[in-house]
Amino acid sequence: TIKRVSWSEPISLAEIKATSKLLGCSVNDTLLSAVAGALRAYLVAKGDAVDAAEIRVMVPVNLRAPDDDDLGNRFGLVALELPIGIDNPLARLYATRSRMSALKGSYQALLTFALLNAAGMAPRFVEQQLLELLASKTTAVMTNVPGSPQPRYLAGQRIDQQMVWVPQTGNIGMGVSILSYNGQVQFGLITDKGMVDDPQNIVDRLAAEFEKLLWLVLLLPGDRLADPAVVEKEI
Repeated sequence: TIKRVSWSEPISLAEIKATSKLLGCSVNDTLLSAVAGALRAYLVAKGDAVDAAEIRVMVPVNLRAPDDDDLGNRFGLVALELPIGIDNPLARLYATRSRMSALKGSYQALLTFALLNAAGMAPRFVEQQLLELLASKTTAVMTNVPGSPQPRYLAGQRIDQQMVWVPQTGNIGMGVSILSYNGQVQFGLITDKGMVDDPQNIVDRLAAEFEKLLWLVLLLPGDRLADPAVVEKEI
């Protein structure tokens, strides 16, 4: 399968954290909502109907205990319905927050963690069947990776930017990578050429979607931002 890749310009992590705190959401909720908004804008520009539409994405959930410093991965996957059918950016953010909270309180992450562990010990054909089953349930996979808060150096040269690419398997046609590094956040997008031939067209919309939330925080009183019903009436 031919792939296309693209990545965004860095966005201030401090601004994202401040905006998220004022809105009562996690940084991850805010970033996921920005991705949903960018996908919505892209589909609208392509002439697709998006009212009440949703896109199911697999999102890793960290299952490590706070004091667990062993090497290796320990995460499960949850299937999040991105609410791309919601036009209002704040209402879309609150919907994303609500859905992620429900998923984190479920056993879905632990179940997929156990299944992936079992698949790793099973014969190859069993592993392939299980991965194809998971892939058939989703359109994209997304990951948010916290990188070094300070700049790193390689051979004496400062590394200005870093990027990661989320692993894909089966027929999943889109992968969204979110990486924080040195006080900044970058989005990376990898797509199947047959699904999205111009991923830069999506990536270019991500910063604008976050800026909508930033401007709303600056313009609306805090007590109004906390109530999605009020937000719907005033925007």
